[in-house]
Amino acid sequence: MKLISLLGATGSIGTQTLDIIRKNPEQYKLVAMTTGKNIELTRKIIVEFAPQFVSVQEQADCALLQSEFPRVSFAYGTEGLIEAAVHHKVQIVLNAVMGSVGLEPTLMAIEAGKTIALANKETLVTAGHIVMEAAQRKQVSILPVDSEHSAIFQCLNGEKTRNVSRLILTASGGSFRDLTRKELEKVTLQQALAHPNWSMGSKITIDSATMMNKGLEVIEAYWLFGIAYEQINVVLHRESIIHSMVEYHDSSVIAQLGSPDMRVPIQYALSYPERLPFQSGEPLDLVKIGKLQFEEMDTDRFPCLRFAYEAGNLGGSMPTVLNAANEVAVNQFLNGKISFLMIEKLIEKALTHHQNIKHPDLATIREVDSETRNYVHSLSL
Repeated sequence: MKLISLLGATGSIGTQTLDIIRKNPEQYKLVAMTTGKNIELTRKIIVEFAPQFVSVQEQADCALLQSEFPRVSFAYGTEGLIEAAVHHKVQIVLNAVMGSVGLEPTLMAIEAGKTIALANKETLVTAGHIVMEAAQRKQVSILPVDSEHSAIFQCLNGEKTRNVSRLILTASGGSFRDLTRKELEKVTLQQALAHPNWSMGSKITIDSATMMNKGLEVIEAYWLFGIAYEQINVVLHRESIIHSMVEYHDSSVIAQLGSPDMRVPIQYALSYPERLPFQSGEPLDLVKIGKLQFEEMDTDRFPCLRFAYEAGNLGGSMPTVLNAANEVAVNQFLNGKISFLMIEKLIEKALTHHQNIKHPDLATIREVDSETRNYVHSLSL
């Protein structure tokens, strides 16, 4: 049995992870978890899964839950997040929190020798050089949870990286893939949150619509697999059936296919190196699907993808700026303070404004992150 700490248990990835644990009680045990402000759902999870340790966002919620569940250990805030990540009984830490807040618990879990199942893109985008160095030094495995990176991970299994010609990430195109730039000027939040293929949290759904999600995945792939940016391509694939591909220098292309269900890559990360039977959903029926389509990605139509490639190639502190600016801009859009197209404009201004810092340490990354957030906030007032 694998003992799991789940960071972000009430989010989209978190609840789907709980479904995997629920259906495989002999394989997995939830030992520790963190949640935000959804205390009603937190209560239900505690009752069903009986974790030993729970951390929440607010101190008042922590005190309330402690009175209700005296046998469970509780904490709150950043310290609680880290405590869950380094819990002494835990073997696997599945990081499913949203945003750069996921970086520090990932680093602390690595130092504690935990296997990392990573669904938090921002960890590698903001500090990939620090995270991968720590993982190598501690000989800790970082297993991708994102469907695209899980696909590449599986396609590389048993192969030599030196034989790779290209990584090909697939993108659904998001909610607005068929709209022109002119039509994007008047889109609403409700329209942006209506993803055609996937059921995801609100922030990642907006990132999918701007194509920043794919841009962050490009940077993440660079760190996970050690492949140069010029060898990482993105293609538009509307059906979301091929999750990504690897092309080798003998011209062979290996692809991983599956229905668009995040529980599949989640389960693979938890069960690796084994595969468990999938107990949810229908098996993939290619005859029923009928055809698979592929289109070239237009970075003029999706400038956020171009921003990500540029920031990744520049390296240093630029990816930190990219991520921080995007988080603030998306949050402003979700709160109705800016238009959809203002997201990319704010990101571009932040990248242009910043003076790149090569090889930033963790303290510098935190400082750049904070400065960028303040700058983007000032632009959107």
